[in-house]
Order: sequence, then C-alpha cells, then structure tokens
Amino acid sequence: MPAATTDLRHLGDFDVGPRLLAITAFALPIGAVSAGVAWCLLRLIGLITNLVFYQRLGTALVAPGAAPHPPLLILLAPICGGLVVGLVARFGSEKIRGHGIPEAIESILTGGSKVQPRVALLKPLASAVAIGTGGPFGAEGPIIMTGGAFGSISAQLLHLSADERKTLLVAGAAAGMAATFDAPLASVLLAVELLLFEWRPRSFVPVAAAVAVATIVRVPLLGSGPIFPTPTGALHLDAASYALCVVSGILAGLLALLATSLVYLSEDTFARLPIHWMWWPAIGGLVIGLGGLVVPQALGVGYDVIGSELNGTIALNLIVGILIVKTLIWSLSLGSGTSGGVLAPMLMIGGALGGLEAQIFPHVAPGFWPLVGLAGVLGGLMRSPLTGVVFALELTHRYEALLPLLIGATAAYAISILILRRSVLTEKIARRGVHLTREYSVDPLEVLFVADVMSDRDAPGGPIGAPFVFTDDTLRHVAYAMAESGRTELPVAARSLPGVAVGTVRLEQLLEGRLRDLNEERHRTRELRPLELLGAGRGATAGGGR
Repeated sequence: MPAATTDLRHLGDFDVGPRLLAITAFALPIGAVSAGVAWCLLRLIGLITNLVFYQRLGTALVAPGAAPHPPLLILLAPICGGLVVGLVARFGSEKIRGHGIPEAIESILTGGSKVQPRVALLKPLASAVAIGTGGPFGAEGPIIMTGGAFGSISAQLLHLSADERKTLLVAGAAAGMAATFDAPLASVLLAVELLLFEWRPRSFVPVAAAVAVATIVRVPLLGSGPIFPTPTGALHLDAASYALCVVSGILAGLLALLATSLVYLSEDTFARLPIHWMWWPAIGGLVIGLGGLVVPQALGVGYDVIGSELNGTIALNLIVGILIVKTLIWSLSLGSGTSGGVLAPMLMIGGALGGLEAQIFPHVAPGFWPLVGLAGVLGGLMRSPLTGVVFALELTHRYEALLPLLIGATAAYAISILILRRSVLTEKIARRGVHLTREYSVDPLEVLFVADVMSDRDAPGGPIGAPFVFTDDTLRHVAYAMAESGRTELPVAARSLPGVAVGTVRLEQLLEGRLRDLNEERHRTRELRPLELLGAGRGATAGGGR
C-alpha cells in the first residue's frame, strides 16, 4: 500500500484525550499555591535580611549592602548562614543543596517526579537563610524547586502516572517563577526548554494554566508591572550596532562559560577537602564575606543593583566590582553546596558586562547594552536562548529591543554549546551518572508507516492472531507494540480487513526509519548547479538526472 494512499483519519497532529482537562484542573490550584509560596519566601528573605543586617523587624526585600555595616558583620553573617544550611541539609534533607533547577530535573528524570514532602518546607527555609545572610543568590531557584515540590506532592496524593506527576511538578515550578518575576511567557518557555523534555499539549496546557493563575494571584500579593522599569522609546540601531550585539553575545557566552567552569572547579575543590560536606557551605560563606568586604553591593539578591544597571545610572567602579566580585563569590560559594538560585546573579553579572560594554560601544539608549548583556549571559549559561530573550523583555517591558536581544542571546548560546558540553544546570546531573539531551526533534518513526517497510506484501492471506499491527500504523506505534509484546516480528493486517494477514514487519525493518533519518543528517549532495540557475545544464531538461 503506497504511503500516499494510506488512510490517515485515525491519526492527528497531537496524541491527546480528555485526560488533558483533568490534569489542567489539578494544575490550577497548584498555580495559586505556588504564587503564595513565592510571596512567603520573598518575605522570609526580607525578614532575615532586616534582622541580620539592620537589626530591625521588617519583611521588605532590602539589599544587605544598601548601607554601611561593620566589617565583622559582613564577614561573619554569610558564614553563620552557610553553617545553618549545612546543618539543615545534614539532618533534614540533602536534597536542599544546590540551586533548585538541577534537583528538579533529576527528580523528573530518575525519581518518577516524586519529591519528598520535607523538601517543600526545608528548601525555602534554607534558601532564605542563605540569601538573607548575604548569599549572592537568587530566590527563583528555590521557589522553582519548592513550587515543583508542592506540585509533585499534590500529584502523589492522586492516582496519576509518572508523566502526569511530571506535568504537575513542572506546573508548580513554572508558576513559582512566574509569580516571582511577573514573567508568565518566560516561565512557560523555561518549562518547555528545560524541564518538560517534550513539546506536547498534554503538558503545555496544564503548565500554561498554572502559570496564568499564579500571575493573576501575584497581583494582590506583589503587584504588577515590570520588575525593572526602564526608559522606553524607539531604538535607532544601525548595522554596526547590530554587529556589536553579536560581539556582546560572544562576550556573554564566554562569561557564562567562565562562571560555569568556576562553579564546578569549586565543587571539585570542596569534594577533595578532608571534612564532611556539612561544613562546606560555611566555608563558602567565608568566600562570600570576603567578597562583601570588597563590594558590599554584591551581597544578596541585588535587585537594586540590577535596576541601576538597566537604568544606566550605575557607576563604573561598581560595574567592574560587580563583574569580578559577584562572579567569583557566586560561583565559588555555589560549588560549596549551599542553597540559592542562578537567575538573579546572572542578571546582575550580565548587566555589569553590558554596562562595561556601554563604556566602549556607541550609545543607543540608557541601559541598552546592559539589557543585551543580561539576555546574553542567560542564554549562554542556561542554554535556553528563547527564555533569556523573553525573560529580559518581561522584566523591563522594553519590547522594542526584541531583535537586539535575540541576536545577543543566540550568539551567546552558540558560543556556549560549541565550547562546553554541558551547562551549569546539567553538569551536576551528569556527574551523578544521568545523561540527558536537550535536542528536540520529530521522531522519524512517526512519519513512516508499516506499509513503507513491511515485507511479504504479496503473501497469501491467512488468519491473524494478536498482537498485530495495521498497514497504516506508524513505525513508532510498531516500536511500542514490540516493546509491550516482547516480540521482534509482528503480523500486519489491512484496517479494512483486520482478520487477515497481508505481511509481516520485523525489527530490522523498523530500524529503516532511523537509517533514513541518519542518511538525511550525514549524506551530503549538491542538488543544484550554477548553470541550472540560468536554465541551462542537465536540470533544464525534462527528466534530467544525475
């Protein structure tokens, strides 16, 4: 049966059923609760920061370095915070160590998307202590992990499959990020590019629904509008400016590689220490404290510094200090196994890189080059360029910068993936013996049918048993049928006459789909010659072949 005449009415663009609506309904309250989790964690960070650095009660998110502090306080606060994190990890749950996203990925890949309930409590607590005592981390990683933990726990209380648990875990994680930054589209893109490992309606719709609810609930809790409002207006860019966006992206990609390398150099160094890992975060706290003595503004989440970078009001000496000190203390302390996120530090470091570039590159608009640098570092560090671009746009609402940001983030992404095999988010998982690929493509077995590869097409018809496949089934369906039955050869029937065998399909024929895909990837040919463009040569005659 030629593929062109195969009846495809039993197939569709997507494999989806009514179960989608049930999972989406479960995702809605998870989104609302994740917004509440984000609010609680941000307030807890503010409470600890106010108590430690300002000796006052208050939950407003303030910067540790916004006012002068005694040097001894700057030095000792991160050490004490690291000690608390180590104790919580040692006697509570080791899963709280790290910046959240790798732990969520590992749970999805190897743990059946099941997160321990105590992680949902201890992770935000440890992160709030680490950040509130001066840790140069972001709140988004812990919120992503905590929101994901709540989604997973909710799913574990229901009768769901591992894939459905994964969807609800990611729904909680993405909702937490959306509530933190008021960045719904970037949060959905992060889920698709980094957490779901698929692009399917069964997961996309529930995740988007949870993100929408979280963003709506965020308004009465944290307000609305851009986190970092910047001057808007038309950008007058010439060809040279666009070329410099590429240069900025390359520099951002190299900076992302440096930061990633430092994180794992630090992790390797800590692993060689002859002391228990419980003490490592305290040593990382010493690194933070020493850096804070040099540049106090490098401590904490640093939203105020990021805002100054994007407004173009930051001083040059602070730009250099942030670029050097923040990169060092963030990467070296994160390798100690403390608890904190990567997004906010990368926003600050990328903005500092752009601020330095603004001293050399032609002026476009206040904060323009810091914004390009910010998106570039995100694209290079996380290997998620679309997330980086949209995230930068939603944080500032500077939508006229879309094209420059796309150029810069893509250049950084290209540099990062060409030089380094894994990102800061996936290297830790690989070191635990788990491999993942972040390349998504259409399965070649999904576009070929049994009729394309089956043998014995002219065999006399006969009765057929079970299992069997139809001539118009896809080879992917055949692969699943073989896996479930444990057989490497299956009888084939026509859908119009299901009781009669018309041939067989074997495992080696199933692999033809893979072979065709491999040939398309590796076999290079020249399909058009210069003379053929002018209507001459072999291609100009009917039936002209090679």
